[in-house]
Amino acid sequence: MPPWLTPSGCRWTSASMVPAGDRSSSVVRPIPYPACSVEEKPASGWKSLAPRPSIAMILGMTRIIAITWAILCLHSLGFAAKKPNFILAMADDQGWGEMGYQGHKDLKTPHFDDMAKSGLRFDRFYAAAPVCSPTRASCLTGRHPNRLGVFKWGYPMRTGEITIAEALKKAGYATGHFGKWHLGSVRADSAACPGANGFDEWASSPNFYENDPLFSHNGKVIEVKGESSLATMEIALRWIRKMAKQDKPFLAVIWFGNPHGPHIGVDEFMAPYAKHPKSLQNFYSEITGMDAAMGVLRKELRNLKIHDDTALWYTSDNGGLKANSMGGLSGKKGNLLEGGIRVPAILEWPARIPKPRTTAVPCNTSDFYPTLLELAGAELPKNQPPLDGISLVSLIDGKAETREKAMGFWDFKAPGRSRRARAMLEALREEQKAGKQKPAPKEGHVERQYPENSFPGPAAWIDGDWKLIVDKGPPKLFNLARDVTEKNNLADQHPEKVAAMQKAMLTWQRSVIHSLNGKDYK
Repeated sequence: MPPWLTPSGCRWTSASMVPAGDRSSSVVRPIPYPACSVEEKPASGWKSLAPRPSIAMILGMTRIIAITWAILCLHSLGFAAKKPNFILAMADDQGWGEMGYQGHKDLKTPHFDDMAKSGLRFDRFYAAAPVCSPTRASCLTGRHPNRLGVFKWGYPMRTGEITIAEALKKAGYATGHFGKWHLGSVRADSAACPGANGFDEWASSPNFYENDPLFSHNGKVIEVKGESSLATMEIALRWIRKMAKQDKPFLAVIWFGNPHGPHIGVDEFMAPYAKHPKSLQNFYSEITGMDAAMGVLRKELRNLKIHDDTALWYTSDNGGLKANSMGGLSGKKGNLLEGGIRVPAILEWPARIPKPRTTAVPCNTSDFYPTLLELAGAELPKNQPPLDGISLVSLIDGKAETREKAMGFWDFKAPGRSRRARAMLEALREEQKAGKQKPAPKEGHVERQYPENSFPGPAAWIDGDWKLIVDKGPPKLFNLARDVTEKNNLADQHPEKVAAMQKAMLTWQRSVIHSLNGKDYK
């Protein structure tokens, strides 16, 4: 078996699912009392029955009391617990069923499978949108992407938004973005670049699919050699190692370019799929390449001795495109059926999730923002615009079995904005070599006003097991607990539920239009 197919190789203890031999000692050793002296002839003439403390003893006891008091005070103020690190990793176009642990008969994903066996596996996790850029915007802001005008691929976030990177920086975190950005320009002087959105360090591309990718590293174009996902991970790990050495809590956002087409495999990862057609070999190898990159990351977190205190969260930006990508779900990338928006998701965090669990509670990418802020002990900003996501801390801690807040989805009718990303970076590199860099395009403003009673495009509303879809024609209602393939429309049997869910969704859509017109920033 090739070494990249071997999981981390850690031996797990049944008590905590932490690699054996990797725990630091937690034994508290007593501080020795200073020596006491006994006066044989006290000045009063009475023989002392108790030892008389020496000056050394008094000073020692005072020191112990002071240290104990300081520890208690720090603990009461919340300083005793170390802040966790956060890593948000995301695939590009990986379907819900494209995992070995989901029963895919061909794919080799040993590291993802190992994560699912040791962490919290989400079986009803949703991308906020059925295409890429909007979902990415939701990850960073906790808001539905239509609120910020990120309707389809290639749209930038608005400058008035507050990102998770900006919020965590105020809480003392270092922040880094690596890989696919897809939310505007990666020129350093752009208001849409990662640096302008709270990231201290970034090596990002407007979009990429190829091996040997080009990235804008804090504004300067670099080329990283290697298979696409491994190259992305290598540039991320260079920064993570620095943060670990500095013992500084960090947020690392790692967004892969795979397995988006065109698929370009490498021999090492294509080998297990030799019996398949060349197109599938290339496609499967990209997923196995991502898996290998995650294996490298997990191993390095252990080497750095920060894996216990690092929340490693993995998901995909939307559903897949291949016929067997969705694990039996209906639909695919680009629509609001389950196959278009339900995506794989795993959270591995040994210190907080010591035993493996699986949850069927509905969650989505807008939940990242409020969840990470609560885990970091950070307050929501005073000027925080309305959130669509909720904190999942209770769910992570095993204290919640339902979701109180319904989830809205809305594929706003608007065209995508395709960009020739590599050509853009090559042009920027030439400008930098010549010392004549052009100014970045102006992006991130409110482009126009939208009617407040018009809601173009299909929409969906998920409330527990129930899902309402409103598109052309009458509404459709499905019970996902009994009909995950969305074959049995129950709208005629439950008109009251349809009416109630549709009313709630329209109220939400009006709120979204309010945000879309820029009124959250005033």
